[in-house]
Parts: sequence; structure tokens; C-alpha cells
Amino acid sequence: MLPSWSQELIHRYASGSAGTFVLHGNIHDRLFLPLGDDSTLSSLPNFLAKVILPQFDVILTYDLGEGIRALRGQDLVARFRENKHLPHDPVEAIRYLHLYLIYLRNLTAAGQKAPRAAVIIKGADQICPNLPQTLNYDLAGLASLLRSWTSDVELEQHGQAAFLLTDNLTTLHPLVAKHPSMATLEIPLPSAHELQSTLQLLQKETPKALQNFPTETLPQVANRLTGATLSSVEELLRRRHYDNSPLTQSDLSGLKKTLVERDCGGLIDFIEPSRTLDDVIGLTGIKDYLRQDLELWQKDALEVMPMGYLFCGPVGTGKTYLATCLAGEAGVPVVVLKNFRSRWVGSTESNLEKIFALLHALGRCIVFIDEADQSLGQRTASSGDSGVSSRIYSMMAQEMSRPSNRGKILWILASSRPDLIEVDLKRPGRIDVKIPIYPLTDPADQLHLLQALTRKLNLQVPEETWEKANPHLPNLLTAGAAEALAVKAARTAAATNFSPEQALLETLQNAIPPIPEETLRFQTHLAAQESTEKSLTPPAIHQFLES
Repeated sequence: MLPSWSQELIHRYASGSAGTFVLHGNIHDRLFLPLGDDSTLSSLPNFLAKVILPQFDVILTYDLGEGIRALRGQDLVARFRENKHLPHDPVEAIRYLHLYLIYLRNLTAAGQKAPRAAVIIKGADQICPNLPQTLNYDLAGLASLLRSWTSDVELEQHGQAAFLLTDNLTTLHPLVAKHPSMATLEIPLPSAHELQSTLQLLQKETPKALQNFPTETLPQVANRLTGATLSSVEELLRRRHYDNSPLTQSDLSGLKKTLVERDCGGLIDFIEPSRTLDDVIGLTGIKDYLRQDLELWQKDALEVMPMGYLFCGPVGTGKTYLATCLAGEAGVPVVVLKNFRSRWVGSTESNLEKIFALLHALGRCIVFIDEADQSLGQRTASSGDSGVSSRIYSMMAQEMSRPSNRGKILWILASSRPDLIEVDLKRPGRIDVKIPIYPLTDPADQLHLLQALTRKLNLQVPEETWEKANPHLPNLLTAGAAEALAVKAARTAAATNFSPEQALLETLQNAIPPIPEETLRFQTHLAAQESTEKSLTPPAIHQFLES
């Protein structure tokens, strides 16, 4: 079965609605060629030649490195300007290809039979890049020529086709990428079905790598590897076969993380959490609320699932930890966005497109964005960033509100300053539920948290000591501050002759709050104002905020 993007391409060409196509996204990956017993993995240009264009007589490719080459019909091309060397310079090369297509149409007009011809431009964004505010006549000429192919309905009428291959639409000249008649098709990361077909093919070629996985188990292996490219899977299996190191079930999770992170070039952290909401101390009401949503998710009631959550609260209250535990409870991977911003024009947008393509391939997943007030950009461009911040905002806003993502991609934003996040990004349809996470104000809850953390560190504090500790507890205690206190007490006990009781009391008596109370109080007010559910703010916090 052909990939959906190739089926759409065939339908659009056969219907006469398009003759020029921009193919973007996962264009450098290997593609599965469904040729029966001769099935194999190949590059995108070869896929186009063998699967999409088998009846074309001439297929020409061009890129900056190799210039113009003939994948098919070299003898037919030689009849056109046969005494001249093929040009290599982009402007002359594209003009040459343009004139060749016109030459074939003239043959038809003269009553001669002209070969069917297709042109494949590899690295179109390098040949005709998006360079805003650049006055370059050669670049403008290139854009004009490529745009003329899009506008020219005679391409498909004369059995001609053109394909522009680019990593991202944002890096291609807007006169080409945004032309209303241009057929733009995204090549996504491979589906589970494509991965399964690839594994079945490679099972014959790399039997040592897959000797622990019979053919009937390959669908499960493919599902576990969803999000990785076929290139990385092929490379992995060939190396494992060569090293005589068979894959095992325990390898799959770690391999997926490694493959996905490498394919994304360090733009994300890919986490498969081992913790669940049971590992979260306290927050009973919040955990009950989240578990209700997860139960609906598991029942496939996707239409009532929130598009996203905003975890807001003072620094150190465990927002990141809660998101990780929520993902572990749901049994889905977590994608953490890293440094996708770049100083190069178009690179930030390109990085985001690559991340979005990964998210769509993963199926159900959680996207976690920490410090969302700093990461998500602003509607209004700030001075000195060339509009990058506003473009990030626009792309994130569009992706977060995509209806097809509901129940598949769950966005979780975390921020101690939710007031700095653009209002449109927090609206229903993008972030449906805002969950406040507060510092502990009840001494009993504070002691319970400290007890759990000291037990985790094997610091055996007698029960009666906790009553003595009570007067030394801060007014506001966050999970981060409590962990720091527990670690400091354990360190004191290990580095001195103090008993666990002495170490704990010494730590509490000499502790200085890591964050000023005024800051905690201010951020607690912000979290309470953002909350979408009154029930998520306990009475103790209401009393504290009113004091």
C-alpha cells in the first residue's frame, strides 16, 4: 500500500489540478518501495522515479552538488543542445530545465512525439532560499522561473511534472512556497505500517538482529519504534546483525529514545516515564482530577479530552515532576522541547516543523514545555529578534489548536509566571484546564512530605522528633525546598557525628528559605487567579491568600 502523501500526489496529478509539487518534511529518509518480491528501501528521488513516474521517459534531477543528472532517458536529453555542457550554476541550470520542458512542448506542437518528462529539484530551499529583505536579482529570477512552473497548467497537459524537495516550507522562497497553485505535500515520519513492512524486509537481510522476534511479533516492534526514521532503524539492524547482537524486548524503549533524539538533532528530549501519579506526595484533589481525564483517554473518549493543561504555581512546587508522573500513569512518551531557537534566519521555524512532524508520527504523546512564559514567544515581535518570537508564537498557537490533535497530542505547559504567557495561548481550545500547584501551608502536610523524603534517603528520624521539628517549619514549603532540606539533613548526618534527630533539627533551625516569601506569595496569587476549577484551590490556600 502506498503512503497517503503519494496517493494524494497521484490523484492531484491525474485530475489535472497540479503539475508542480513541493515535497517537504521527512525527505531525506529511506522509503519503502512496494515492488513485491523486489521490494526494497530507497531514496525519495528513486521512489518518485519507480513508483510515481514509471511511465515517464525522462527524469532529470538537479542539486547544487551534482548539478543536472538524468535518472532516466539520458539519450533523449542529449538531443537537446547536444553540443553544450550541462550548466551547473543554479540560475542557468533552472533556466536550462525550463527551456527543455518548453522544447518538448514545441515538439508536440510540431506534430512530433515528445517524451514525457519530469524534473526533480533536490534541496530547493538551498537553491531558492527564503532570504527576507534581500535584494538579489538572481534569486528573484529563480523564484520567478519556479513559480512559472506552478502557474503553467500546460505541465500536466503535456505529460510533464516538477517536484521541489525541501526540508521545510519556511526556508523556501515565499514566491514559490506560498503560491496558491502550488501543491504542497508533507512527507511524514514513517507510520507503524511502514515500519512493519521495513522490519519484514530487513528480517531477511539482518536475521541475527531480529532473531528474538518472530514475524508475528513485528507489528508490536513497529509500534514500539514509531517516531524513528526508516534510515535509523535500518542502520541499527544492520549494525546489530554485523555485531551478532540480537535485539531484545528490553532494548526497545531505550532504542526508540536514542533513535528519535538523534533523528531530531537534539531539539527534544524523549522520555518514557517510569513513575506514576502514585509517586506524587499529596495533591490528592489534583491527582483525582487528572485520573478522571486519563480514564476517558484510555476509553478513547477523545472528543471530551482537554487539548492541554497549564500547571501553574510558585517555583519548586513540582510542576515538572507532576507532568512526568502523569505521562507515566497514561503510559505514553513525553516530548520535552529543548533549544529549538536559532540565530539563523528560518532555522527556528524549520526546527519547529521538524518537531511537529515527530509529534504527529508518535501517536498519543504528551508535549511538556517548561518555563512556558519564556519558550512560547510573543504575539508582538521584540526588538532585535527579527520577528522570530512572533513567528514562534504563531506556529505554536496554530499547532496547539489543531482539532486533529485532540486526544493524540496533550500539551502541558508549566510556569511560575502564567501572567506572562500570551492570553491567546491559554484560551480554551489550546489550554482547556489550568491547574494550580501550591506550596504547603498546613504543618501536618509539610511534615508528611519531609518524612517521605527523609525515608527515601534512608535517614531514620524517630517519630517523636517530628513534633520538635514543627515550630521550625516555614510558612510556605514547596516540594523543591523540602527535598533540599531532606538532602541537607542526610548530608549533615553523614558528614558529622550528629544523630538523624540532631541532623534534622540542625538543618531546620539554620535553614534560610531559598525563595523569599514575598515571591512565593505573589506566585501563589497568580496560580489561584489562573485556576479553571475552584475545587483545585484548598481552603487553607484561600485563607492564606486572604491573610
